[in-house]
Amino acid sequence: MAENIQIQCINKSDRYDPHERILFVGGVHNGQRWKLSQPDAIAGIESGKWAFFVHVNGQSVWVIVAVSRYGNKYLKTEADGDQPNNLLSLPECP
Repeated sequence: MAENIQIQCINKSDRYDPHERILFVGGVHNGQRWKLSQPDAIAGIESGKWAFFVHVNGQSVWVIVAVSRYGNKYLKTEADGDQPNNLLSLPECP
């Protein structure tokens, strides 16, 4: 069964394409700071190891793996349209 983990911060690249902007996701889980690359987070979701979520306007929203029109996998929340706006609005990870 997947472990539920909250994403509390991200690190962005200097790219403008929202599908390529997120490099890392992170937060604090069980008192430990953690940070994963986007490909590692995607692999963890797809393997069933982790289920990530974010808090948006007081609600928990699941993070899912989406595929861009060019076939590239990226993270976004279920509540987002084509662009990962909920994740991009998170603060930068230390």
